[in-house]
Amino acid sequence: MTCSAGHALAQTPVRTGPAPADEIKKARLALDTNMNNMAAHKTYIYAMGINTQQVVDQYREWMKKYPENVTVPLSIGTVYYNAEMPQAGEFLLRAAAMEPGNANIWSMLSGDAFTWGQMDLATEYQQKATLADPSNARYAVSYLRSFEDGDPDVYKQKVFDFVKRFPESESGAQALFGLGEHAANRTDKINYFEELRKLYPPQKFNWSASGMIALADIYLQTDPEKALALINEMGEGKTWKMRKQIAESLIQINKLEQTQNYKDALVEINQVKLPRFNYINDFIFLKKTALLEKSGDVKAAYDSLAVRFAKLPTDELYTLLALYGKKIGIDKNQVTKDIETIRKNTAVAASPFDLGLYTSNGKLNLKDLKGKVVLLTFWFPACSPCRAEFPHFEAVLNKFKGDDVVYVGIDVSPLQDGYVIPLIKNNKYSFIPLRGNSEFALKNYGVQGEPENFLIDKDGKIIFSGFRIDNTNHRTLELMIATLLQKGGQNN
Repeated sequence: MTCSAGHALAQTPVRTGPAPADEIKKARLALDTNMNNMAAHKTYIYAMGINTQQVVDQYREWMKKYPENVTVPLSIGTVYYNAEMPQAGEFLLRAAAMEPGNANIWSMLSGDAFTWGQMDLATEYQQKATLADPSNARYAVSYLRSFEDGDPDVYKQKVFDFVKRFPESESGAQALFGLGEHAANRTDKINYFEELRKLYPPQKFNWSASGMIALADIYLQTDPEKALALINEMGEGKTWKMRKQIAESLIQINKLEQTQNYKDALVEINQVKLPRFNYINDFIFLKKTALLEKSGDVKAAYDSLAVRFAKLPTDELYTLLALYGKKIGIDKNQVTKDIETIRKNTAVAASPFDLGLYTSNGKLNLKDLKGKVVLLTFWFPACSPCRAEFPHFEAVLNKFKGDDVVYVGIDVSPLQDGYVIPLIKNNKYSFIPLRGNSEFALKNYGVQGEPENFLIDKDGKIIFSGFRIDNTNHRTLELMIATLLQKGGQNN
């Protein structure tokens, strides 16, 4: 199972239960021949069934029988770690005690501690990995990132010290990319990505190439000529060909705007096709609505904004919506009615569920939540994007304490069940954890990757979906919830 900056698919190992007897026998014979063969251990564990107690019991017996053989605990610990299962820690700790200088063991223990929500311990273990192998940039960058949520100036200095230390490493590019990605303002982003471009040539470093996508998308919004120059440097890949067309279109659109030829500018912008992953969707949308307004078709601009606001409300969209509405004789009360109509027409009934609680032997049925607004997220403990989003949900929900809002998280990975309650307690998360699986998520809610979020109204209908919340858009979630609570909000 892997996590990325985008969706992270929850995957289970190929086999969780035992194989046929002859396959198990063959795997066991290979181990009896050579107990130091890690590949043979992996084959045996999967043949026995990775999620069976017999495997754990067998390896505990072998650890007693072969107390000096580090391969025994390291093999099963590594298999469980790679499968992101909570049994990993017990065996990895045993291996670490036997080989305290093995950096890879400490790094795996750090990852395991992260999944338990033990962030201080994760940092401690990653530091041990770094000390055990100071030349390993991959361990060092993981340790570096443990300081990311601290003092921003201190972290910035640590990143540039790291870059000096690892000038030829992909990890150096990764660290600098992260600085640019999380920068609070556009000027800082540009500066960091330009530094990334200079120190780590994007033709050589993957993280730098990713950074150039972000930089190009910034320039597309601020200086399409500069964007075009960067894009031309990046080659002929599909993403760059599409961005080149966008840059050329925006240059042409700007020229047409200068001569007040808004209709032709609209024709040009309507031909723009965005890459699947981009940072400019909002920019292109707002530019198009502005051109509609300037061309005299204010009603079309209003209608477009209304649809957008109904799905993903922001203060900026509402300001424009009210402005364009006023120009065509629509007051704020009618704006509210128009938004409500759009949401009513696009709302769908939330799929019923009756799922087990992690906090007791009981279940929670969607019907039990009628009359409440439900923030529903699909997640799993090892999902980094899921974990990154939780604090932002908590920050917004703190504003609605005492209101009829319920926060529910459906875990899609049963193999990670053991992590769930410790993770919630260690981080003081407030959501109600429910037992699910990826099949349920896909069949009932169309979820193909995590996190995936839904807001369900008091009548059990999905009003908002497909949104992600980070430090830049708390207000959007706040507006969504306020709308469903029928509390004070711009669109109420």
